[in-house]
Amino acid sequence: MALALLMQSAGGSEAAEYVYMAAALLFVLGIKRLSGVRTARSGNWLASLAMLAAVMVTMIVLWDVVGGFILISGLVVGAVIGLLLATRVPLTEMPELVALFNGLGGASSMLVALATMAFYISTMGDPGSAMVDGFAIGTVSAGGGHYAAAIVASILIGAVTLTGSLVAYGKLSGKVNVSRKGPLGSQPMNVVLLIAALLLCWWGGFAADSYGMILTAQVLLTLVALTLGIGLVLPIGGADMPVVISLLNSYSGLAACATGFVLENNLLIVAGSIVGAAGLILTMIMCKAMNRSLPNVIFAKFGEASEKEDTGYTNVKSTSAEEVAQLLDVAQSMIIVPGYGLAVAQAQHKVRELADYMSSKGCDVKYAIHPVAGRMPGHMNVLLAEADVPYEELHELDSINGEFSNTDLVIVVGANDVCNPCANDDPTSPIAGMPVLNVWEAQTVVVIKRSLSHGYAAIKNPLFEADNALMFFGDAKQALQDLVTEVQDL
Repeated sequence: MALALLMQSAGGSEAAEYVYMAAALLFVLGIKRLSGVRTARSGNWLASLAMLAAVMVTMIVLWDVVGGFILISGLVVGAVIGLLLATRVPLTEMPELVALFNGLGGASSMLVALATMAFYISTMGDPGSAMVDGFAIGTVSAGGGHYAAAIVASILIGAVTLTGSLVAYGKLSGKVNVSRKGPLGSQPMNVVLLIAALLLCWWGGFAADSYGMILTAQVLLTLVALTLGIGLVLPIGGADMPVVISLLNSYSGLAACATGFVLENNLLIVAGSIVGAAGLILTMIMCKAMNRSLPNVIFAKFGEASEKEDTGYTNVKSTSAEEVAQLLDVAQSMIIVPGYGLAVAQAQHKVRELADYMSSKGCDVKYAIHPVAGRMPGHMNVLLAEADVPYEELHELDSINGEFSNTDLVIVVGANDVCNPCANDDPTSPIAGMPVLNVWEAQTVVVIKRSLSHGYAAIKNPLFEADNALMFFGDAKQALQDLVTEVQDL
């Protein structure tokens, strides 16, 4: 608990402030460079350097007060955990990892705010009245209203982010498959919880007249906010989890920014503001890519239908590696559409091997990347970059959609909702109006998929029954390997 108070001395150190300002600048430059594929690696290094500088200067300032053993122990434990996660978590599980990171960020903000108040109250006791200038929390630091607002905001946003992120993790990993748990998850219950949380914020921050009442209000606020986080995310369908992750990322940034005011730490304020703004911008970009509003994502159930596999398909034409190899042998142009199935099968190297062989034969090969392909923004780009796919061959939806009609062969690898013609043809569909890749306009479409199961939107895909579509059932990695073998043997 004392560490929260001690951090204030670190933020107030003149030398530390200069380093924090430099780190903040590096964070901004790093994020700027992350916006481009060619500069992303250097941007990541700049942001990492900024974090290293911030951690090191904080350790130096607190060395004599906290003790070197505790600081070094925390550094080593955190570094080991980070290294294990970076080296052992596959790209297919990155969305779940990002969700957990968001939750941990929210938990940190919540705990720092609670620890700060508990420390002040334990050292000052309860003199009877905690009200100063009309602000309950303002008395403990002479911070006034803005300090009171920062404390309750850190607790509220941090707690919502923590449990909301844990539910998002469960949905992404398939461990949570319900949209309600009793009344929890219903909109009326969420409204009640939100009103209760706001009232507790007012009571604990501005109305309580003793330290005991302040602490009681904040403990109750924590419990209500934790429950609210579950209720807000529980009813949201799996198809919307990428948007939810981005939104929770923004929440974690806002919570960190509020905690920066609690600790009077300028770097935390700047970094939290950047993360909050970036997360919100990304959320809006993804909503636009799905042709949906943010309120519709938050309050509408999408992707929770229970359509069974293979239901409703009557005109599916199955194919084999030998038949697809014949198509590849004569194709002069080919577009590859990667989806989450490619990521699950870790087939990025095989798809690049097939593309390289086709290019060596003079075929024009391109990749069509949908904004929400996979389960988080940039998922496919990173996956294909890992396989050294040339950046010039990756094309976003807007630039590639007009080329399908002039393409001999399209190979869809594990994608579903992002190439579903219902978005264009069925105004009653849950994905109506969502920008999709018009793969059906090509001369021939081959869909590599394990089965006819639906995607996250949980709806039928008429593409599978199109006259020019062939279904190649099987594991994506093995299917692509079979295609490479067969086409090379022709």
